[in-house]
Parts: sequence; structure tokens; C-alpha cells
Amino acid sequence: MSWLKKEIDHLSEFVQEHGARHALKEGVVATFKTVSGAVDRNDNHDDPEEKQVDKIRESICASHRFRSFAGERSRNAVKWYIDGHDYFWAVSEILESARQCIFILDWWLSPELYLRRPPSDFPQFRLDRLLKRKAEQGVKVYICVYKEVTQTMNMSSNHTKEALQALHPNIKVMRHPDHIGSKNDVQFWSHHEKVVVVDNHRACIGGLDLCFGRWDTHNHPLADCHPTDFTRTLFPGQDYNNGRVMDFQQVDNFVSSQISILETARMPWHDVHLALAGPAVLDIVQHFVERWNKIKKEKYNDDVTYDWLAFPHNIAKFPQEPVSKLPYADVWNSIGAKFQNKWQPDDDSQPSGESSGSGLNALTPFQPPEGATAAVYDDHYQQTTGTCNVQVVRSVSDWSHGVLKEQSIQNAYIQLIQEANHFIYIENQFFLSNAADGGPVVNKIAKALVERILSAAREGKKFKARIFTPVFVVLPEVPGFSGDIEKEGAIKTIMAGQWRTMNRGGNSIYELIRKAGYEPTDYIRFYHLRAFDRINGPKSFIDQMARDSGVSFFQAQIAQARVFLGNDTPWKQDKIQITAPATYSGENTSDLGTTEKQGTTLVEEVKFYENLDEAKQVVRKFERAAGRSDEEVSDSLSQHLLADTTSLMDEQWLGSEQEEKDCYVTELLYIHSKVMIVDDRRVIMGSANINDRSQKGDGDSEIAVVVEDTDQIQTTVDGRPFVANRFAATLRRKIMKEHLGLIPPQFCETGKEPVTSFMRAVPYPSEDETQSSEDELVADPLSDQFLELWDGTARKNRQIFGEIFKTVPTDVVRNWDQYKAYLPKVKTGHVASDLPIYQIKQKLSGIRGALVTAPIDFLIEENGLVTGPEWLGLNPTLPIYI
Repeated sequence: MSWLKKEIDHLSEFVQEHGARHALKEGVVATFKTVSGAVDRNDNHDDPEEKQVDKIRESICASHRFRSFAGERSRNAVKWYIDGHDYFWAVSEILESARQCIFILDWWLSPELYLRRPPSDFPQFRLDRLLKRKAEQGVKVYICVYKEVTQTMNMSSNHTKEALQALHPNIKVMRHPDHIGSKNDVQFWSHHEKVVVVDNHRACIGGLDLCFGRWDTHNHPLADCHPTDFTRTLFPGQDYNNGRVMDFQQVDNFVSSQISILETARMPWHDVHLALAGPAVLDIVQHFVERWNKIKKEKYNDDVTYDWLAFPHNIAKFPQEPVSKLPYADVWNSIGAKFQNKWQPDDDSQPSGESSGSGLNALTPFQPPEGATAAVYDDHYQQTTGTCNVQVVRSVSDWSHGVLKEQSIQNAYIQLIQEANHFIYIENQFFLSNAADGGPVVNKIAKALVERILSAAREGKKFKARIFTPVFVVLPEVPGFSGDIEKEGAIKTIMAGQWRTMNRGGNSIYELIRKAGYEPTDYIRFYHLRAFDRINGPKSFIDQMARDSGVSFFQAQIAQARVFLGNDTPWKQDKIQITAPATYSGENTSDLGTTEKQGTTLVEEVKFYENLDEAKQVVRKFERAAGRSDEEVSDSLSQHLLADTTSLMDEQWLGSEQEEKDCYVTELLYIHSKVMIVDDRRVIMGSANINDRSQKGDGDSEIAVVVEDTDQIQTTVDGRPFVANRFAATLRRKIMKEHLGLIPPQFCETGKEPVTSFMRAVPYPSEDETQSSEDELVADPLSDQFLELWDGTARKNRQIFGEIFKTVPTDVVRNWDQYKAYLPKVKTGHVASDLPIYQIKQKLSGIRGALVTAPIDFLIEENGLVTGPEWLGLNPTLPIYI
């Protein structure tokens, strides 16, 4: 094909040299670039020098566990964060500490994201303002974001780039990949990493993008209605979203809130992330530098405003570093911007306890001075040493990273499962894998689970408990896309793929275990999360305030969002349309249900308040019309899912009983985590989902870390003495305590709540909860007491949610006819019971935590869902979803 490539190149040059009209010229050149790339997909790996580089990279990967580009690094301080409230506070501390450089990789980045909340109390911690402040101090900010397919996605990476680069010349943003008109067109795949690195010293990896919809507390409120004090808003503008009802729209217009917060619950967000300080940061920086320079060469080669970057590694002093073998390392180091490497100092100081030449550990063990303030603590821990061994793994290929395929994340998942001795806990946004050979799904994580379970069963080992073996898998009830399950192809395809992984289609986990003569539910079970809340919006009260003020609720809401926007952010729209799910009417109920997108109706069109003072006056005018305080009425009741000291039955309401009933809502608690915990000793956490897109290497680009702590704690497994690793054990326990409602509520109402140890940046240690009574309840995941608590809570919660809200999916529904008959004739997520409000509150008081059983028999009689032609390789778009 080289002859065709040459002819295409010659024709491209001809078009450029001759005076074709500019638009035509651009179109022709773009077309030829696309054709050229399609003709020679191996263009970056076919000449002798490129083949030699590939050979070197392969030898490096072959020398490392999981065939990763990076080896294991010791003495890292690693800290986990559960949910956005804690992580975003920590990342705000880390960003604020920057002195030289900030590196960010993100799938989606929202410049107007508030890292600390309520927004009214922390205006300076909006992401764009924080980055601008650091850039003005001389910090260089480098950001790579995924360039979305604009016809199908709504992240507006162009807005991200334009808004941030307009702030200061020290901020540079790259978008990648191009989808048409370049030599390196990419149609399906995305950059999916969520990485922050500051000063080559601290790094963050996990599931949380710096974007709208991710910030959430442990309470996971569904409501954010504050009719008498809009400054208490937690989710301003675009941040109040429910992806099951309506996807984000026009995200470059921060003020927009397309769904009515008086009628529609937000979709709460559960996620996990980690931050680390230690030598493994160097491997994360290597990943970023390789990505940045690949895009620089591909898209910005002649643009001098975009730096080349150098590796931070001190190769001269530490020549054993793998990057020293890469031929381009010297070139990049000679032309690229290079920032201080605190983990491999240039002086002759040696890391404590280390032999000369390693340079891979922190400088001194850390003991905080007695009575130290947080500020002193932060200054002192620049010299800390950690206790965790960390290995960075990734999914990359030529399109994403300029390298041959690496799938070390999948390799790590499979090996960690194979080496499990007691139990496995998995939380993931998806669960699409192949438990056998053949078929369209190629990743073999499910196969590893089946083989490990059957191996233990056949050997008669105590991998099995009397109730069931703890392979816990927690995933969302429904994929987080808007649409009706029956009609929306993406939702239906993903759910079918997950059923094929779990219990249907002939080669699922359950079916293969059952074929081997064992009961699968004795070994592995699946769970979801769901929440409820009450919107503080009694219709009579809201209507009275509107009449007396001459201002509608939505005008006040949009005006408050305009206040949050401030005068330092450009605005782009004149009108904002507020919509709500349509009320049931007619005989066709297929579009109705608690997790289904209904038809939407326009509630109100509100003008954008260009003048900031006018917006403030609109808000005050509406609030003053209340005529009374509603301080005794809670703006959210979600705290009652956790270990609150008050009772749901004691909650006050200033409206009619019917209005209160109308304001109770439920929604799935969306799981976005990408984490697996094995035996309370090993953790893999990062950006990778359990599906082919993330795991196969040449799909989405991903990054993760495998963490093994050397700080150990004494505990029990199945009642026997056991030594667990602190990082893994405390993470698993805290997650389970939250899901079971065993932690206190996390309030975020005044901006004056205490900053807990769990919110502080690494390596500030989290409070030790291992001796608490709540921790004791979840410490031994193989005990009969724990297993009954876990499964019993999930079953009870599921029963109550089904009775009050008729939630979907449900095992009651086994085919499409039953589906249509079952769906409640109510607005999305609202009460579907005829019980009076007092009895509804009594029943909801019985819910503890958000854990519910997975209804894996939902639509199980519709065999065509899992055996249709698309699963025989006849659907060319299937790889997009799996």
C-alpha cells in the first residue's frame, strides 16, 4: 500500500501548492489525510527506527509484572477518597500547593466546576479561578482533554479549551483525537483517564472527572431546592443533572439547568479516587509526557506556544530507570520543559534506608509534630515517606499513545483474581466481559472469576462461606443514559451484554458455574445502589411566593446561577428552557417509570440576566416573598439513609399531605467507581471500566494503579486470625459502611463544617476507624453475621423501594408485556403507592444505606436480547457499547 500512500501525499502537496479556494483546499487536504491514515494504519511502526523503539518498549514491558510499562515502586504514601465531596476538596488543596507545574488528563473538564461547596461560600475554589490564580503565580498548566464526537456527545471540549486558555498564557489545553480530516482519525474511542499531577510530587488517579455531575456527598441528596435561601444551593446550573431523564445540554452555558428541580430528582453519583505522593508519581508523569508530546507532534508541531515536555527522571544519576532506554528520552530532555523531580534529587542525599543508586523513595520517615496545625503539617510532609507499593498500569495503543498495544490493566485484573485466596469486591460502572472463549467480547475478566471460583469449589477450600462466597459485584441499576429501556438501543445493548456476562446467553458466569455442578449464588452475587429524598417545594408555597414577588421560582433559580457565574466568565445564551417529565396520559405507558425517560414538557422559558446586580435583586425579591422562615423544614432528607441521630418521622413539612407525598422521589445511585479489592490486601483503582472499551488496550485510553500496603492490621477472615493491609482493608470497610448506612451523614450546608482528615490531601493520614463498633460489623467479610447484614439489608431495601416507588428494573418483570403493565403512571421517580404519607414515611424509615439486590431476572424471558444477531458479529457498531 506504500505506493498509494505516496500518491496521496503527492496530491495533497499539489493541492496546497496551487491556488485552490481556501475552503475547498482545506476540505481536499483533510480528505486526503483521512484516506492516507486509513491506508497505512501502521505508519508509526513500520520503519527500522520505529521498529527498534517498539522492541525496546516491549522488552521493558516484558520485564515488569502485568507486562506494564512501569514496575513496582515502594514507599509511596497513598490515600483513598470516597465520593466527590472529599476528593474535590483534596484536589483543591493539591492544586493550591502548585509551585511549578500542573498536569491534567481528563475525559471531560468543566472550567466552572466548584471544588468546594456550597459555591456561595467558596467562590475562589471554582476550578477556572483556581487555575488562573496559579498561572498568574507562574505555574505552568498543561491539560489534555478528550475531543468528543460532537454529533453524539455534549462535553464541549472546545469550550474547555477556549475558556481556560483565555485566562492566562501559562494555561495550555490540547484536545484529542480528531475524528475526521486528519491522518490519525479515531471514530469510536476516547481518552478516558482522570489524572491530576502537581509539581511531579503528588498525583491523583481514579474515576472522578473534574466536571459537572460528579461532586456529591456521602448523603447523596436527590434534592437541591432552597426556596427561602438560594445561597445554600449545592448543585448550581448545569451541575444539577439527571442523566437518566435528560443528558447534559449546551454545557458551555453554565447557567442552564434544563430539568426542573421542583419535579425531577438529580441522579446522585458514587465514585472513588486516590492520591499519592511517592516515586510512582514519576510513572504517572511519564504517561502524561508521552501523551502530551504525541499530540504536540501530531497536531501542534509548528505551534511554539505549546511546549514540548521532558521526562522528570534523573537519568544521569539513576540510569536504571526504564525511560533511560527510550531513544527519544534524550531528544525530549534537550528540547522540552523540565520541572523539578523531588523523588530523585540531584544532590548526594540518599533516601533513608536505601542503597545508593535507587532514588525511588521519599527522603525521611514522617512523624507529624505534636499539636501541629494543618499548615505546619502540610509544610512538614513534603519530606514524608509512605508504606505502599504501587505499580502503574494502563490501556494504550497507537491512536491514543503512539505505542503498540498495552493492556496491562486487564492483565492486572486477571492475575489479581487468579491469586485471590478469600474474597473479591468489585465496584464498576460496567460489567461486560467474556466468561468463555469466542464471541464478540474479548476481555477475559469474567473467565478469570469463573475459573477462580470453580478452582476453589473443586478443592473444597474455604473460599466459600455458608451463605455465599463473597465475590461482591456492585454496579449501576441501569446505564447512565437517557431513554426508555425498551426503545433506547444503547441501554438495551449494554444491559444485554451485562446479562450475558452474569446469567444468560449460554456462557455467562452463572451458567458456567451451574454447568460445573455448583450453585452460582453461593459464590457470587450482584448489587446496585438506590436512594430517596424529598424536594422542599410544596406547590402552594412556591405559587404564593411567585404571586407576591412577581418573580417565578425558576427566574430566581437562574438568577442565582448567574450570581455564581460572576463577571469573570463569558456567557453565550439569551434564554434558558426549563423542562420536566410529562405527566402520564393515554394508554401507552412504555415511556414511563422511575428510571425511564418520559416525554418532557416545557415548564418555563427564563431570560438570562446579563447584569449581575439585576440577578441578585431578582433572587432577593423572590426570597422576601416567603413571608415566613422554613428553617424547620429540611431541604433534603437523604441523611436518613445513613446513621443520622434524627428520625424521618420527625421531619417537618409546611404544606399539605398530598404536596408532601408529591415531593418524595427516588433515583438510582449511579456507580462510577472503577475499583477491585482482593483479600483486603490488594487494590486496583483507576479510570478503567470492566468492558472491552477500557480493557482491550486499543480502545479507550486508561490508567490505573495497583496498591499493596506494607502497613498491616490484625483482623479475622471467616473467624480466623488474618493480617490485612491497611489501605485495602480500610477502603473496603468504609465503602461497605456507606452502602449499609453505618456512617454518620455528611452535611454541607453552611460552608463552616469541619474539614475532616478524609478530605485532606495526601499524605495527611485519614482517621483510624478500625477500632469503631461500625467497623467491627464489616471487618470480617466472610462471617455469617456480616453476610446476613449485607445481603439482608440489600433485600429489605429493594422490597421497600419496590413497594413505594415501583422501581424498574425488577425481578417481577420478566418480559416486555409485563414491563408495560408494571410501569407506574406517575412522573419519573415519584411515589407510586396509594398509601397515606404517614405510612409511606414509616416504610421509608426502614431503608438503611443505599444497597439493593440486583434484579438479574429482569426481562429474562426475552431471550432475543442476549442471543440476537448483534451477538453473532453482525452489528458493526457493537464495539461502541461493549
